[in-house]
Amino acid sequence: MADTFGKVSLLLADVDGTLVTRDKVLTERALKAVHSLHDKGIRFAITSGRPPKGMAMLIAPLAIDTPVAGFNGGLFVHPDLSIIEEKLLPFDAAKQALDLIASHGLDGWVYAGNDWLIRDAKAPHVDREGRTVQFGPKVVKAFDNDMLSRAVKIVGVSDDLRRVRQCEADVQKALGSRATAARSQPYYLDVTHRDANKGFVLDYLSRKLSVPTSEIATIGDQPNDVLMFKRSGFSIAMGNSSEDVQRQANVVTDSYEDEGFAKAVERFLLDE
Repeated sequence: MADTFGKVSLLLADVDGTLVTRDKVLTERALKAVHSLHDKGIRFAITSGRPPKGMAMLIAPLAIDTPVAGFNGGLFVHPDLSIIEEKLLPFDAAKQALDLIASHGLDGWVYAGNDWLIRDAKAPHVDREGRTVQFGPKVVKAFDNDMLSRAVKIVGVSDDLRRVRQCEADVQKALGSRATAARSQPYYLDVTHRDANKGFVLDYLSRKLSVPTSEIATIGDQPNDVLMFKRSGFSIAMGNSSEDVQRQANVVTDSYEDEGFAKAVERFLLDE
């Protein structure tokens, strides 16, 4: 129960694979769980590889009053989506990441400002991503220097999950400390500013909201959530996460297809 893990003042949640179901639905039970947190005086924040605009549909229903961290911390916005802080990728890192993504046979996407830029409208996951974030991409012939100089996030996409894993390792090795590269889904490799990762998101919210990291609980399902697990006072892995991710959390809840988020809040934070 919550008392076992000390005081919890804030819950920081991943979105896809965690807060919402496979079909990107926010269930009534999850909604009720977050409102129960508010009633108990525990604040709630969300972070995702999505652009902030792609989380807009969650802000009002969940009564979110904390900064929203899009692009894994590459862009922080107020609940009205006005920009607080933006971290652009270095131009050379953006260009090298795209070259490596192409060399591994992955499709490349570029997020610059509020624009989602792609080269092939029929590439894997474009339609699904459009439904998820509830806005469409702009198709361009090529990613020019202006686009890369404004890039907040670059994504490599493929349904060949082995290639995505290998590309992740090679991009991490090539870019070193110049950028952060991690899978946000088995088929998505996200490349962001070196300080744009979910560990940085936790530290940012701790400073911004004056909440000690020891009083922040985190919940997620992917390898890029582990950085926030390591910095938080209490971490929860989803039942649909890999064994490696689960090993690095304090506890494991059920799958996102079995109300895992709501059950975790009820059991560990609300003492139900």
